[in-house]
Amino acid sequence: MENKIVIIDYSPEYQPAFKALNVSWIEKSFEMEPIDFYQLDHPEEAILKDGGCIILAQYDNKIVGTCALIRMDAAVVEMIKMAVDERYRGLKIGYELGRAIIDKAKQLGAKKIELYSNTKGSASAVQLYRKLGFREIPLDHMEFKRADIKMELEL
Repeated sequence: MENKIVIIDYSPEYQPAFKALNVSWIEKSFEMEPIDFYQLDHPEEAILKDGGCIILAQYDNKIVGTCALIRMDAAVVEMIKMAVDERYRGLKIGYELGRAIIDKAKQLGAKKIELYSNTKGSASAVQLYRKLGFREIPLDHMEFKRADIKMELEL
């Protein structure tokens, strides 16, 4: 039987996996910042409380990826905390998470998704975002020191 990627909604039992997946990629190329700790340690308060969402990717019954949206205002959400376990990269898990999070944004009534990334430490992620239809826009104020690119997708 073929291994299948299954996208599921977050529940509190998945908080350790949500945190571990994100800490892994952040610490590989950058350093954890205060906002990272807050979002990863308290996702219900930091992400879900104000109308955001978190999804996870299961592969072979393991949580191997994650992505989240935080609500910026009635029309705009920000995509955050996309991560795929490096042992499972190359299986299109990031692409499936991206498609699913775009669908979630539409369900939430968003008209636009924004994201911040890094063209050096996250170059493959930036390529993925372009493949999903995101385009680069001028960089403005951001919460993360590591961000050097801002992208958006009109829905």
